[in-house]
Amino acid sequence: MNTVPISLAASSAASAAELLLWVAFPYICLAVFTVGHIWRYRQDQFGWTSRTSQLLEHRWLRWGSPLFHLGAFMVIAGHVVGLAIPDSWTEAAGISEHAYHTTAVWAGSVAGVTMVAGLGMLCARRLLTRTIRLGTDRSDKLLFPLLSATVLLGITATAAHNVFGPGYDYRETVSVWFRGLFVLQPQPDAIAGAPLLFQLHALTACLLFAAWPFTRLVHVWSAPIGYLARPYLVYRRRATSVPPQTAGSRTRSASGSRRAA
Repeated sequence: MNTVPISLAASSAASAAELLLWVAFPYICLAVFTVGHIWRYRQDQFGWTSRTSQLLEHRWLRWGSPLFHLGAFMVIAGHVVGLAIPDSWTEAAGISEHAYHTTAVWAGSVAGVTMVAGLGMLCARRLLTRTIRLGTDRSDKLLFPLLSATVLLGITATAAHNVFGPGYDYRETVSVWFRGLFVLQPQPDAIAGAPLLFQLHALTACLLFAAWPFTRLVHVWSAPIGYLARPYLVYRRRATSVPPQTAGSRTRSASGSRRAA
């Protein structure tokens, strides 16, 4: 007699947890992301920078920064294709499901390894270089662990399920949930059945978006793209004509100085 109410209660509790994790929490993070950027721009324009520490140490930065940014651009592009574009679109473009997943797995693995290598160098120089470690503020202490957790969880999920595992089509679950958030038709049940690693990766990514406007990541929106189309600056030396001083004038001025003395 009591089994039905208990099962109904468990079902309602699970639905409430799904709504909290996969609907309320992402929307809160997106709201903080939007309002936080507006507040940061209005209140802290002078702090809208990457706060580079190149003058303090450049050997690790010389390799770590290009590797991290190159890997990050590749990872972002892969996520845009994998999450925002439905699988029906790629199939209509003539890309089979097998070809898409093979390309996504190996290209994503290369991008992830490149990004992790660069991020590891950046974290190592911040920990091992005393001057940089002392200059690390609270936002960096939050950003670097959160960014590292997000990246490592994504790589681990890909490796565990699609490289060494039987394969998992995240475009049928995670991508559906992701697109539903932006069209205001959230589908928490789509991601609720995804593997735990993919769920943790999605949650840490939401936290990263919430922390974004309060960290150095804001410099992404200030990329100097305008410099590519800016005309060349022409510098001209200003001609200053100083009349040469002859020997006679120097002698007269020197004798006059002696008489005055």
